Amino acid sequence: MTTTSATSSIVSTLGAGSGIDMAALATSLANAQFANRIDRNTTRADTVDRQISAASTLKSQLLQLTTSVGDRVRSGDLSAQPTIANSAVAVATRGVASGSGSYSLEVSALAAPQVLTSPAYASATSAAGSGTLTLRFGTMTDGTFTATADRAAPEITIPSGATLSDVARAINAAGTGVSAYVASGADGARLMFKGQEGAANAFVVETTPGTGGEALANLAWTPAGDAARQLGTAANAAFKLDGLEMTSASNTLTEIVPGLNLKLTGKNVGAPTQIGFSDTASAVTTFMQDLTSALNELVATLNADVDPKSGDLARDDGARALRRAMSQLAGTVIMPNAAAGQPRTLADLGLATERGGTFRLDTARLSASVKSAPGAVSAMFTTGFDGVYSTLDKLGRSMSAVSDPGSLAGSLARLTKQKTTLATEKTDLADKQEKLRQQLATRFAGVDTRVSASQSTLTFLKGQIAAWNNTNGN
Repeated sequence: MTTTSATSSIVSTLGAGSGIDMAALATSLANAQFANRIDRNTTRADTVDRQISAASTLKSQLLQLTTSVGDRVRSGDLSAQPTIANSAVAVATRGVASGSGSYSLEVSALAAPQVLTSPAYASATSAAGSGTLTLRFGTMTDGTFTATADRAAPEITIPSGATLSDVARAINAAGTGVSAYVASGADGARLMFKGQEGAANAFVVETTPGTGGEALANLAWTPAGDAARQLGTAANAAFKLDGLEMTSASNTLTEIVPGLNLKLTGKNVGAPTQIGFSDTASAVTTFMQDLTSALNELVATLNADVDPKSGDLARDDGARALRRAMSQLAGTVIMPNAAAGQPRTLADLGLATERGGTFRLDTARLSASVKSAPGAVSAMFTTGFDGVYSTLDKLGRSMSAVSDPGSLAGSLARLTKQKTTLATEKTDLADKQEKLRQQLATRFAGVDTRVSASQSTLTFLKGQIAAWNNTNGN
């Protein structure tokens, strides 16, 4: 019995029959070693992801608001659109600035391009000669051409064997301001030259034929030549705006007065037409109601994000900066050049700040401003440097400035950097954990080998002890 007990003690001491999974043990130990650090990394990464999502949502809401306001001011119900009584005289469109007032327009002449035609040819594929075709620009007065000394005279190479269509393509490809095409008339095909609008864009055509390409000379033209070939004369537009005589090299008049573009299309000598702008005052109340609702949606999101107990952005500089700006929005002067007594702030348009940072619309104050100064109210809705849109746009731009660490974009840049750092840390932890697992597995493999050897020895010893016991029993 004593010997048997000794055998059991040896087997127990050496670990025989323990059944330990050394590979699983190595994995478990490595996992346990890094569990806390991996959990901390995961928690921090989840927090940063929520913060990025929250900051991105705020930034997106703000930009959507400014975009919406900009669209309504530029082309929507807050856009003062020009109107013209006689639409046959001109097409009136809104310019960059916000227009206002009324104007009279009387057009006596339209800007026109010079138009030339070549002699008649059998067809567009007729040989046109070869060599060099030169265009000289200047002015035409009573049939006399005066070249503009400092204006280039482009030379266009016409290759050997060129047809009338080939010449037209060469002229168009040169980009001189003169276009060309082949037109088929009653007497055959003709090459048409068409310049740009304006008296200073008159032109003559000179040719230098090459050997064998003498036919190119037929395309040359000056006023002293065949006058019938000039089908249109380069001319400026002439008109009166509020009785003031004006001219233009083009029928397209950009910002002829602030907020007004005109495309002259006809004449009305002796019968001036009136131009005005639509009244946007009636749309202001609807807009302010929409703006108040949109601001409150943004504030609701912002308040939840900066809540000191549950907000993901409770200590974020960008979110705090936005909250400060929102709290000051109603009282901000958005029309610094407004005359005394005229509306200058969003508060003058009825925007009032409540406790908790939300807004309400003071319709009585808005109505009073619209009634007393409708023109000044309309002027607050412009795409210029001042006004409602400019104020919101500046706020959106400041919150989108990546270079400013105190903006939402600055917060997003910082959080994104943290996310990258945490991802790198996670990878490093995984690498270190795997390295430890491999080291433990290698060590445990040696132990397992030694235990196996011990078990073989124990098997031999048990056999010997059994034999001894049998001998002693006999």
